[in-house]
Amino acid sequence: MRWTKEALEYMNNVPFFVREKAKKKVEEWAKQKGVEEITVNEVMEARGKMTARDVSDPKPQKPKIAVVRCHIVAEVCPGIGCFNSFNKREQQFARYGPEAEIIGFFTCGGCSGRRVSRLIEKLLPYELTHVHLSSCMLLDGDYPKCPFKEQIKKTILAKGVEVIEGTHH
Repeated sequence: MRWTKEALEYMNNVPFFVREKAKKKVEEWAKQKGVEEITVNEVMEARGKMTARDVSDPKPQKPKIAVVRCHIVAEVCPGIGCFNSFNKREQQFARYGPEAEIIGFFTCGGCSGRRVSRLIEKLLPYELTHVHLSSCMLLDGDYPKCPFKEQIKKTILAKGVEVIEGTHH
């Protein structure tokens, strides 16, 4: 299958550990549509069909939240700051009412965020609506700033889930 240079460059936005699988899926989709050359538009359309929520599905009534935190920082942080802020609806959790619930709390899996895509997929059937990137992924000083934050955000957004930066700072 032929790919335009721009489409191949766009695929570099896909996390490296799933890039080949994603490329094959795009090619399968293109073949079904009778496309002979894959452009950025085809990649984006295929991605939308493969990863986003079905827009005909009604939005869940209550916010269902997951928190992604730094794998390195998890060695020294039990997550108390994130949970205290959620329980008191403070800082980045102030946007939610009492009906909101946390349905996932996990680490990124180590640098590159290798685990995020799989775990978000596991939470989608439970009506995940929001993912917070934990404050430890955003700070620079006490903890190392996450060099893969933007890539992790793109991965989550591609699944049709809203991303909020921060938890308790």
